[in-house]
Amino acid sequence: KLAGADLARAALALAEAAPAKGRGVQERLKGNAGEILLIDESYNANPASVAAALGLLAQAKPGKNGRKIAALGDMLELGEFGPRLHAGLAKDIDEQLLDRLYAAGPLMAHLWAAVSPSRRGFHAENSAELAARLVPELRDGDVIMVKGSLGSKMAVVVEAIKNNFKPVAGGN
Repeated sequence: KLAGADLARAALALAEAAPAKGRGVQERLKGNAGEILLIDESYNANPASVAAALGLLAQAKPGKNGRKIAALGDMLELGEFGPRLHAGLAKDIDEQLLDRLYAAGPLMAHLWAAVSPSRRGFHAENSAELAARLVPELRDGDVIMVKGSLGSKMAVVVEAIKNNFKPVAGGN
């Protein structure tokens, strides 16, 4: 408004804006007899953005017999506080009543150790190992959010999921 822009046109443009790859893109995928919702947050991660993404996942509505699943890769560049900041996310996972945590990377091992055992899916050394174990465990109705720092290569997990489950027509 201060720059003299047309607010109505700006609002229309924003209504058509879509998130960039790895920044919250949601995609409905065909399961065996139902759907899986993939939330791709794989581009970047820090403690605040992971906590926010876990909150978003907590609000998702899984399908019948579906679960709320977080697949998390290391948050990098946190220095000496990295282990403690990773472990600190356990509170968010437990309070949000998420069903499963799948984690990749040496820093995520701290979160893995801190989260309730009933919520543990699998911990892997890297994203490729995690993808190989996670994809076969996905089922109809699941909502899965994938997040990690770019260097943790969680896009590998996103691509593995998309390679095994095709998009639902008009399902974004």
